[in-house]
Amino acid sequence: MLEKGSFTTGSVVQMYELARGLSARGHRVAVVSRPGGEVAERCRLEGIPFFAFPFRHEFDLGSARGLAGVIDRREVDVVHVHKGIAHSAALFATFVARRMPRPVIVVNRGVSFPLDWASALKYRVRMDAVVTVCEDIRRIVIASGGVAPEKVHVVYAGVDTSRFDPARANGGKVRSEWGIRAGEKLLVQVGARDWKGWRDLVSAAAKLAPEFPDIRTAIVACKDEAERERVLGFAAERGVRDRVVAIGFRTDMPDVLAAADVVADLSYEGLGITGTIREAMALGRPVVASSAGGNPELVQDGVSGLLVPPRDPPAVAAAVRRLVLDPALGSRLGTAARERVSRGFSTEVRLDRIEELYSRLIAGRARAGRSREATTVSR
Repeated sequence: MLEKGSFTTGSVVQMYELARGLSARGHRVAVVSRPGGEVAERCRLEGIPFFAFPFRHEFDLGSARGLAGVIDRREVDVVHVHKGIAHSAALFATFVARRMPRPVIVVNRGVSFPLDWASALKYRVRMDAVVTVCEDIRRIVIASGGVAPEKVHVVYAGVDTSRFDPARANGGKVRSEWGIRAGEKLLVQVGARDWKGWRDLVSAAAKLAPEFPDIRTAIVACKDEAERERVLGFAAERGVRDRVVAIGFRTDMPDVLAAADVVADLSYEGLGITGTIREAMALGRPVVASSAGGNPELVQDGVSGLLVPPRDPPAVAAAVRRLVLDPALGSRLGTAARERVSRGFSTEVRLDRIEELYSRLIAGRARAGRSREATTVSR
């Protein structure tokens, strides 16, 4: 469950893929979120039950009571929450639900920002497990939240390798749409929020422009026209306005990433493991990623991609230059990248690990219930 409803955020994608995958494996699954939006429609198409509550704020007791009703009617064993308001609602709901034994609560954490005192308190109340998307976030949750280490588990987010398949993606269509000519090299970064580091990619492209006039750069997922103009204005300041395209949100991400000669993500704060990098690797594209957050847990520098220090445009320029001058290197990195994602970062691998965690937590709940019963009888 979560309060967001747009597939423009990684948490929504991962929540939905988890629900769909578990349902396909025969589990009884339901999604709880706000009404309307893309999530409700996708669930309808997949035949996944969807329950809508407003989740107005952290103390929305009406939504919590509604959730408690779902828990009771469906005899829920696990409540897996992906965002802060949903987390609060789950805590309230499991206190008032009649369902016994109470469901296990699993909290997902996909960003590396430290927990503040209020969030830390929630993580220590009626919480059975935290799932983090990388080791880096696990360390931060333990240190900033005071959460017992044995309750914090790393389960890497996954990629649907059948969807992000180089044999099925059509990058040529996107290149044609964006006016990228044959022979031009295309750099792609997804995300135009400041901390995504897109300015560093544009600055690196400007640095390379005198030597490589055929390099083009696309910044994808600009949220509105104002953000597009901000990107293009920065490119103009760097003298590469005619070599940069600013693109809105896309639903054809396999084709978008397949269009790139190099996929970059230069995020410098708040990240776990960048989903764009994972998806590009699944497509066999060479990637340049910042060494922030959990990216080094995915990208093996020089083996399955190239890592650069955060906020270092000269290092980005050097990495891109290597790939432009040595196509064989890019090919080797791309082949190793797809293999790495298939082995450890696919949706199927994630489902296996989540299933195992749920089973362990439910079994532990049952053992605890028997122990409490025995204690009561002995008294």
